Amino acid sequence: MDEFAFRPTHVAPPDGLASWEAPDPARPATRLDPLLPLRLLDRRGDWARILCSNGWTAWVDGRLLVALPQTPPTAGAPPARTADPRPALAEAGSALARYRALLEDLATGALDLEAFRERTRGLRIGLVVDGEAVWLFDPVHDRWCYGDGLQLQTYAATDHPVAPASPRPGPSPVHSPSAPTRTGEP
Repeated sequence: MDEFAFRPTHVAPPDGLASWEAPDPARPATRLDPLLPLRLLDRRGDWARILCSNGWTAWVDGRLLVALPQTPPTAGAPPARTADPRPALAEAGSALARYRALLEDLATGALDLEAFRERTRGLRIGLVVDGEAVWLFDPVHDRWCYGDGLQLQTYAATDHPVAPASPRPGPSPVHSPSAPTRTGEP
């Protein structure tokens, strides 16, 4: 797939949407058609810079954009099943205990902030329990699983495994590829 293909993230509301050349109400532009597919590029408060499929960009009231649901990354693949959720729950419990111990060391001064950051770098834990339902992050396979008390199955996963994080200074950069933009009339 072309990495610059237009991928909408939102649509205009059913009654259309006013647009502006800049995040300034004194500079109105063309009204956008109802349900026009858009890609959100930037936000400044309530203002949102959008990209239309023809390459035209504009500013709109971001509060009015209608978000499109995104398909889970491996939704087209058959769900993987794990007969027993206990090993994944044990791993989550173990990771949480390691994090809790490091947090306690940080709180008591036995560990400084830099050492805490270094020792927790790459640690990923996710667990939501709601009655009989459980959503559990499996860091080994980089996927979220859902369990109903009887079985655990893949709920969402990346389309390829992610390499373990290597130690590096500072926070991880956030990368979000977006289509090239141009300004002009629609």
